[in-house]
Amino acid sequence: MSLHLDGLTVAYGPVTAVSGVDLTIADGEVVALLGPSGCGKSTLLRAVAGLEPATAGTVSWDGADLAGTPVHRRGFGLVFQDGQLFPHRDVAGNVAFGLRMGRVEREARAKRVTELLDLVGLAGYHSRRVTELSGGEQQRVALARALAPRPKLLLLDEPLSALDRALREQLALDLARLLREAGATALVVTHDHDEAFTLADRVAVMRAGRIVQVGVPTEVWRKPTDVDTARFLGCGKVLAPDAAERLVGVRARVGLRATALRTDPTGPIEAEVLERVHRRDHVRLLVRLAGEDFEAVAPVAEPPSPGDRVTLAVDHDGVAVIG
Repeated sequence: MSLHLDGLTVAYGPVTAVSGVDLTIADGEVVALLGPSGCGKSTLLRAVAGLEPATAGTVSWDGADLAGTPVHRRGFGLVFQDGQLFPHRDVAGNVAFGLRMGRVEREARAKRVTELLDLVGLAGYHSRRVTELSGGEQQRVALARALAPRPKLLLLDEPLSALDRALREQLALDLARLLREAGATALVVTHDHDEAFTLADRVAVMRAGRIVQVGVPTEVWRKPTDVDTARFLGCGKVLAPDAAERLVGVRARVGLRATALRTDPTGPIEAEVLERVHRRDHVRLLVRLAGEDFEAVAPVAEPPSPGDRVTLAVDHDGVAVIG
């Protein structure tokens, strides 16, 4: 079983939000739809769900066109940014909602609710009011509710973006584990590349209504398809082949992330520190070398100061070959 999008287009009058998208998601595969705000990724997800009509193209499941199939008959599960839980129901009531609508008998419902609360790390939360839960706990309940009826496809629209950074990172790891343990087929919309690469088997990068690159996370990270994609994925500096060969030993157009250059007392590259900013686990530097400004990183312990001369080494994990 698989989802297949063929030339999917969604337009609002003269404005085209999604343009000619082709994409296939295989059974048991998690695909992240990654792109900046306003690129059309949520509109695409809503079209897959049946919440937005397609202007052209098709959405099909297992070869069957879903154009005439309403949202509630597609068998897809939905998780949105705010969870959209029922505040008047307790945790168990929220998780069981889809099962009740499917007329699953009471004993089977209770067993499935317990199973899912264990899976999402909320064992024993059955009678808790959802209004008493933290944001992360509410999203776990929303995920359990979406998984309860065993949907053919799980659609997650920015499910972690309302959470703070530390909680988002932890919940992304938990969500990746949950999706795999549940054997879910899923399409996840996000603007955060760390989140996308943590969750997905494949990443589809979207820009201005089109998918510009699809690949496994390491391929997209190391070989972005063009300069705009490289910049979106954190490459603040783009070098032409000649300059790249001199600096990083790669004769190609490359993008450098901040981590491409690291302070190293034995490094071959000399530079002057212009600025420094402390981050949680490293120090971000702005350095000047060969008359140009570059980003670099240094350890938190005894970092260099503005005006210091430093030597740098290349960390190829921070180097992306473009195109």
